[in-house]
Amino acid sequence: MANFDSKALQEATAGAVGSLLSTTLLYPLDTCKTRYQADNRQGVHKRYTSTLDVFHQALRNKQLGSLYQGLGTKNFQSVLAGFVYFYSYQYLKDWYIKRTGIKRMGMGANLLIAAAAGAINSIVIQPLDTASSRMQTMEAGKVRGFWTTLTKQSLGEAYDGLGASLILTSNPAIQYTVFEQLRNAVLAVETRLYDASRTAAMESKAAKGEAWTRRDELPAPALTAAMAFVIGALSKTVATVVTYPAIRAKVMLQADKDEEGGHPRNMLDAMRRAVDEGGFKGLYKGMNAQIFKTVLSAALMLMIKEKVSQGTVLAFLLLRKWGKVARERNKLLPLELKMTKIR
Repeated sequence: MANFDSKALQEATAGAVGSLLSTTLLYPLDTCKTRYQADNRQGVHKRYTSTLDVFHQALRNKQLGSLYQGLGTKNFQSVLAGFVYFYSYQYLKDWYIKRTGIKRMGMGANLLIAAAAGAINSIVIQPLDTASSRMQTMEAGKVRGFWTTLTKQSLGEAYDGLGASLILTSNPAIQYTVFEQLRNAVLAVETRLYDASRTAAMESKAAKGEAWTRRDELPAPALTAAMAFVIGALSKTVATVVTYPAIRAKVMLQADKDEEGGHPRNMLDAMRRAVDEGGFKGLYKGMNAQIFKTVLSAALMLMIKEKVSQGTVLAFLLLRKWGKVARERNKLLPLELKMTKIR
């Protein structure tokens, strides 16, 4: 059980750090994207013509600082979401493997476990998600603090868009399943190359009559940052295109209430308004910015997570080794010295 929890904690910590850094770096882009997606007014009443227009208006009105509205809330949400998702995913994955006795999960099982982890994550962070979206879409100078934003609304309003969020659990489920499968495929190739190189090196040493020592070992295969970035980008693109209509509806539901544009009652009403606004294409309004932002964010997060995870594993191993050495030394101490320490 200790190893089980330790592995889940390592994955959760790495996921939280990756989420925090990628969210902070891309936050202005996220705000521009959210404001454009939330605008459901038609014709000449439209506030923005594109995601880039959101940035231009903020620049023209000397309100670039407004692009950072709700950053603290979003960062807290991002860290909590990263931790909850990766802990839940690793916990459920280890539980499934332990119960079934298999060595590696297939795509179907991976997809179900990722969806379950996503559902747990959505329920936990939904109020934070709603609050951060409303802070992003408020007019400059009218932003309230996180607690005021959250408590001003009812519990039901705090969970606006939960239905869409639960549907969108298929997004990270698709993303991480594709990522895991591609990652395993790449590492399988690298492992075969590693084994071949190691065997050749051992045969070369044996031919010279030399013994193979630990010092001769080659570095174990690991996913590079560049490869993790590419795999992350590919997996997130697939997930975003499939689920985008629900993403747009969720943003419209969570946006700050706008009397002029009106506010949708539920996800179906949000989709209807999107279609009324621009036809079928209205469901995909802002998708280019969404793909650019989410692909870059996911790729950065997974790249950072992969490296942080390796460092976390090393830290856990060093701590475990240090604890083992300390216990062994304590066994070797004379009884008199142990009693002195106790006193």
